[in-house]
Amino acid sequence: MARHGAAPAAPLGRQTSTEPPENMSTLADHVSRRRTFAIISHPDAGKTTLTEKLLLFGGAIQLAGAVKARGDARRARSDWMKVEQERGISVTASVMTFDYAGCTFNLLDTPGHEDFSEDTYRTLTAVDSAVMVIDAAKGIEAQTRKLFEVCRLRDVPIVTFINKMDREARDPLELMDEIESTLALAVTPASWPIGMGQSFLGCYDLFHERLLLLARGGGNGSQGSQGGRGGQQGSPRQRGRLPAGATADNAAGNVSRGLDDPRLDRQLPAAAAARLREDVHMARGLCPPFDLASYRGGHLTPVYFGSALNNFGVRELLSGLVELAPSPRPQPAEGRAVDPAEEAVTGFVFKIQANMDPKHRDRIAFVRLCSGRFQRGMKLFHVRSGKTLSIASPVLFLAQDRELAEEAWAGDIIGIPNHGNLRIGDALTEGEPLRFTGIPSFAPELLRKVRPQDPMRAKHLGRALLHLAEEGAAQVFRPNFGTDWIVGVAGALQFDVLADRIRTEYGIPVHFEGTSLFTARWVEAADHQAFKRFSHANHANMAEDHDGLPVFLARNAWHLKTTGEDWPAMRFLKTREQVQ
Repeated sequence: MARHGAAPAAPLGRQTSTEPPENMSTLADHVSRRRTFAIISHPDAGKTTLTEKLLLFGGAIQLAGAVKARGDARRARSDWMKVEQERGISVTASVMTFDYAGCTFNLLDTPGHEDFSEDTYRTLTAVDSAVMVIDAAKGIEAQTRKLFEVCRLRDVPIVTFINKMDREARDPLELMDEIESTLALAVTPASWPIGMGQSFLGCYDLFHERLLLLARGGGNGSQGSQGGRGGQQGSPRQRGRLPAGATADNAAGNVSRGLDDPRLDRQLPAAAAARLREDVHMARGLCPPFDLASYRGGHLTPVYFGSALNNFGVRELLSGLVELAPSPRPQPAEGRAVDPAEEAVTGFVFKIQANMDPKHRDRIAFVRLCSGRFQRGMKLFHVRSGKTLSIASPVLFLAQDRELAEEAWAGDIIGIPNHGNLRIGDALTEGEPLRFTGIPSFAPELLRKVRPQDPMRAKHLGRALLHLAEEGAAQVFRPNFGTDWIVGVAGALQFDVLADRIRTEYGIPVHFEGTSLFTARWVEAADHQAFKRFSHANHANMAEDHDGLPVFLARNAWHLKTTGEDWPAMRFLKTREQVQ
């Protein structure tokens, strides 16, 4: 970790206003209050637990459920699908809207498992910032690195939360050095942990010069116990760690006059206070001072420490997002960028979710509003079809729960019920033929045939597969030869999830079978006649995806390589941008 000037970071309140205006009657005022962010991490770093606790502190829920706790009452709200609840993993992105400290948050909880990364990639196109969750014992992991690279492509600002400090963890300086060296991202600590594992006492808030101690049950002085797996029982003093006269409840959030304040010595054991001063002095010497412009440019990440399971550090993280995270940013489109302050309403579909309410076979299009003030009942121009849509029943989300949205503003995520007329990448405007860019679709890594156990349900299976393909759950191909559907996914676990969803949501038991296919590539050519010749010569290897686009099915890597060499006028696309 490179050494920097030892000047401490200036208090955040001096760099950006933390108090939103009281009378927010203008578009700019409403837009400035929006914070739309995603949470990314490797599986089991505590991402979904952190999501629950952010909702708890934001007042959106009354009881946070540990992901693997017992009983339906303790289920994670963001993991609403049956398969998610059964497996204890996130397999689809969830959207949750709540208010906190004068700001409206749109929180997008993304799947951490790499087999569902395509949903995460698309979700990241709809956010203005991200929170990267890191397991304090494991540091940077493979999926974290992949998701960070997606954020980097879009210059998404990242706040880092190092989780599970109440368990045995790596040295904080070592973790921060790994972030800097592995991700090529400058780091500056927003808080600093006091101990770890059984000796974890709390954190020192470096941005606001406050001592935050782990309260009874892990509530950092502001929330009651959450108990559950891994929770700390009893207050720090009951575990023999705080000096006489100090309590976690009255110590939490105590403002000090810096690390030399003698009050720290009354609130902390002598050894802990000395170690805190030594570590912070070293960290401030090694890390650059916090710079808001560098953070918002995606070049620096403030690092918070805490324990989501015990509610510790969550409030500080949420307050940090209020102070630091950018309001809605301009969105890239063909020909120009769309500024959120524009009066005309624009938005794009980044996700389709079928069967959020299985009783009604509904389909919801998730739309990121890019500009303007949206009102229920508006008529919007659907650019791909050229038709005008009346948006009569838009909704706001709390995972699978929703409420009617009378109005929404640039930066908000709304849901539009539809019957298949909206697709991922579609643009909605008040008349301008915009086409938003940067919404990816990826060639699958694995291909298998799918067949219904009852052959008489083949037509029903086809409809189910098209629905799932339209929501981006998988790639579905109909070969020119044969009657079997080919399903392509990023990871093997997706096949299990698809089979479960087709069975439970559509009532069609299916089984997947192996194929001799290696991969699929979308095919394009500037010369239409050249494409016709290629398609005719490779008719047996051609298929169509759910959008009717031509796809080449390669038997192996050699087949793909030699076909590309034999047909240089053709483009074989591994990634396709969904510009509609």
